Amino acid sequence: MNSSPDNQKKKHKRRVRYSGTHPKAFHEKYKELQPEKYADDVNKIIQKGNTPAGMHRSICVNEILEFLQITPGQVGLDATLGYGGHTLEMLKCLDSKGHLYALDVDPIELPRTQKRLEGLGYGSDIITFKQTNFSNIDQVVLESGPLNFILADLGVSSMQIDNPERGFSYKSDGPLDLRLNPNKGMSASDRLKTMEQDELEGMLMENADEPHANVISHAIIDSIKRGIDITTTTQLQQIIEEALHFIPEKTRKEDVKKSCQRCFQALRIDVNSEYEVLYEFLEKLPATLAKGGRVAILSFHSGEDRLIKKSFQKFYREGIYSDIAPKPIRPTAEECYSNSRARSTKLRWAIKA
Repeated sequence: MNSSPDNQKKKHKRRVRYSGTHPKAFHEKYKELQPEKYADDVNKIIQKGNTPAGMHRSICVNEILEFLQITPGQVGLDATLGYGGHTLEMLKCLDSKGHLYALDVDPIELPRTQKRLEGLGYGSDIITFKQTNFSNIDQVVLESGPLNFILADLGVSSMQIDNPERGFSYKSDGPLDLRLNPNKGMSASDRLKTMEQDELEGMLMENADEPHANVISHAIIDSIKRGIDITTTTQLQQIIEEALHFIPEKTRKEDVKKSCQRCFQALRIDVNSEYEVLYEFLEKLPATLAKGGRVAILSFHSGEDRLIKKSFQKFYREGIYSDIAPKPIRPTAEECYSNSRARSTKLRWAIKA
């Protein structure tokens, strides 16, 4: 037997290759997760009307900037930083004069966006990042003073939706979590264990207008009572699909898809107390704006829009707002075509008297 040093050398191990041009696993999509390095790939995906994994495409940018009328020297707030697309455009308007405060409750995405913006040259002299819920806007103003403009984008970012580890979508298997801050509060999986059927049914109706709320809530609670621990997005999706077996085959696939979307939305709203947080933000909002200050809010479902509309109308009647949007502004047909996630968007605005 030949035991020469050459034969004893370990065989060279090749690195794991990028598995195909269109990998399915989120963590393998390194080209999309590093958009600054792969501009051509990202552009191809966007041209198809899709959003690259790990990115977020800001909605109604032109409409927002046209209303906010940001000028150099002003002080403003991006109440929901996310990927920082709107933030970047507002920073450009400030032209290194004035200051922008940026809030996000997500401890995972906030540092990434901060690093991205700092890499573009926006440091602490022009922008302050804070990991906090936007309902704490009154605490921010203690530092910033009255604000000339405020933007709140209430949508969940594409980075959160696309990452299966966050559990925001039924399309990929992952833990049924749905928390914007996974370090606080109760996951969606644990939340379901605390609910009775009537409470779950009411939540599905109030938070998502789910037409099959009774059937779906019964199936979920029955599964839990039979000892089934619903811990993953796929498990919940399968329970919903089985509960809706009675839907005619012709429309079943599409109807089940829509019910899954609504149920995940309803759970996310509940787990993150989104209505309560939005109401608190809206109540504090007038006191944080400077005279003539402007606020724009993007919402993505009817429950949010109703709260915003009622709040703006209330403060307008009281003379606190000098003007409010007579009706919501919708994204253009071109934007909806190029970005399907824009279709449900409504933009409302108000101006402080």
